[in-house]
Amino acid sequence: MSDLSAFPIASRWPAQYPDRLQLYSFPTPNGVKVSIALEELGLPYEPHAVNIGKNESWTPEFLSLNPNGKIPAIIDPDGPGGKPLGLFESGAILLYLAEKTGKLIPADPSLRYETIQWVFFQMAAIGPIFGQVGFFHKFAGREIEDKRPLQRYVDESKRLLGVIETRLSGREWIMGDEYSIADISMLGWVRNLVGFYGAREIVDFDRLKYVPGWLERGLARPAVQRGLDIPQRPAA
Repeated sequence: MSDLSAFPIASRWPAQYPDRLQLYSFPTPNGVKVSIALEELGLPYEPHAVNIGKNESWTPEFLSLNPNGKIPAIIDPDGPGGKPLGLFESGAILLYLAEKTGKLIPADPSLRYETIQWVFFQMAAIGPIFGQVGFFHKFAGREIEDKRPLQRYVDESKRLLGVIETRLSGREWIMGDEYSIADISMLGWVRNLVGFYGAREIVDFDRLKYVPGWLERGLARPAVQRGLDIPQRPAA
């Protein structure tokens, strides 16, 4: 039986199965990266819904694991050397899970780093920019009369989609024939941009040749479909 008592977060979100990897998350584009990866990998895990709508990620217990106050975060009771490991930042968690299992990342060192660079691309560009489109197009920012901020992020989103489009020319997945954490890192964000954020038309998504098919292939994966709803949103 694993002892998670050293982690204050476990007192607010108690583990029923402390021997399993503990996931503290919410079904946002960043959150579902980790649930999708866990579903793809088949690792036993226990999800805990951290309701960001109620600012639960800013509670002392959550901040004890991630001082940045953002989901997702994990505790792996069987971390390196068999010792529990707490980890935050979705990109770091994807890399950790891939390396822990030897899956969803190439074994070849050059291809491994190439995969990592695309995860970093998502973290540094896709997430922040697409998120701003969501704010200025769908949420509070849409009330701002000056549309230059929205247009700035729409234009940059088009450029970033173009980067993915160029990469996917002649490839089924970001890394070619093999689906990887690079794809997982981006799927939820592209899905949100054209779906939940309602930005499909303004970013000219349907003019793209390769990205829509890649998104469709990714969303058709059973593990992706399961992961998109984990943890389940609390009832309103």
